[in-house]
Amino acid sequence: MWHHGVVMSKPPPHWPITSALPGIRFPTLPIQRGQGVLAVLQQIEQSQWLAPERLLALQFSQLDALLEHARATVPAYRQMPRDARAVLDYEQFRRWPMLTRRDLQNRFDEFVSKAPPRQHGKVQERRTSGSTGAPVRLLTTALAGLYWNAFNLRDHLWHRHDLSTKLAVVRRETEPGHAANWGPATFGVVDTGPTVSNSIRVDAAALIDWLVVERPGYLLTYPSLVAELARLSIDRGVRLDGLREVRTFAESLHPELRQLVREAWGVPLTDVYSATETGYLALQCPQHDHYHVQSEGVLLEVLRDDGQPCAVGEVGRVVVTSLHNFAMPLIRYDIGDFAELGAPCSCGRGLPVLERIHGRVRNTLVTADGKRFWPIFGTRAIMESAPLAQYQFVQKSHTLIEARVVATTQLTAAQESRFCERVSSMLPAAMEIRIVYVESIARSAGGKYEEFLSEIAR
Repeated sequence: MWHHGVVMSKPPPHWPITSALPGIRFPTLPIQRGQGVLAVLQQIEQSQWLAPERLLALQFSQLDALLEHARATVPAYRQMPRDARAVLDYEQFRRWPMLTRRDLQNRFDEFVSKAPPRQHGKVQERRTSGSTGAPVRLLTTALAGLYWNAFNLRDHLWHRHDLSTKLAVVRRETEPGHAANWGPATFGVVDTGPTVSNSIRVDAAALIDWLVVERPGYLLTYPSLVAELARLSIDRGVRLDGLREVRTFAESLHPELRQLVREAWGVPLTDVYSATETGYLALQCPQHDHYHVQSEGVLLEVLRDDGQPCAVGEVGRVVVTSLHNFAMPLIRYDIGDFAELGAPCSCGRGLPVLERIHGRVRNTLVTADGKRFWPIFGTRAIMESAPLAQYQFVQKSHTLIEARVVATTQLTAAQESRFCERVSSMLPAAMEIRIVYVESIARSAGGKYEEFLSEIAR
């Protein structure tokens, strides 16, 4: 099948749309909210094939409306000038100041719209998880939530998920439970199988036993927990019958985790890049491991330290503008992440590419001469060097790395030496490794686990 010049090997999956009207079974009509979600989904499934220049023009058309609203109703932006040129372009847009987490924390009221459009629905408050120790409070609208749901469905559509199967979710804010549907994006829109949930506070061995009993088709959780479960499954010789795909979010994904998941359970891993403040930022390409920016919802910049746009292959700061939040416009918001800009994708989509998301400033190793690195240690290599249940690396100075390890027994001198050699081989030269034994390594308030932290990166 041909679609805008791109060969589609298979037709899209058939989803039974939830009918809101008695006696109407085909074609069905979902609830009003669901109609809006499906309308947006239909449009973005067409726009993804547009040329990058056309996509950018549509983004700036929406952005122009957002900036006008911000000038008129948001105190922090009332003095921003309007360029005399009729069509907004990137040169004009870059004159807007960048917004930081600290701005939102210290000057919250200045960034709140005094007149959000009534038609955008109820204004709602959200808070970030506070993984950095500094949660952010923000306002959004029901309309912004509708777009969130549409991008969630796009992710399901891209990866051809069978929504009739069972979904297992393990995350910070969930407790052991059961729901009849997959969640807000599908409820009242698409008929799905059930969701079973559990908490990250549950021991990994107990989670494996739970998954064996539940037999989900899909597992959604954090990459670090996936690594722990996969290693445990391999050690115990446990396969998760019925599992079709692992889905991850919230943490930086180490490239080798995909292979570890295939080794453990014989299924692919699909990652999502999103943020509480701005919604979906990028989804994994259906044909590759890299990510496509969700340009219909956000304008995402990857910038060098001097503020200039990165070229393909460069790593820079992720700066995001959410295009549909008129309650609290987040314009050029420095979200705190670093990412590598990718080349245009061979899949034919005009959506920009992020080759990899590297994580936060605090995940950056900094050398004495000011160079930055994002260490990749390799789960398999580390675990083969020593019998460890958990590990975390913390940069204490420009030359010292503290290796916090959870081991069932004290490592032998040979094991410690082999472990330090493996770690050193993945770091810049002249870094000292100091092993510190701990009973456990806690997750952040947001449920995230970070393999590498720097106490000097800022």
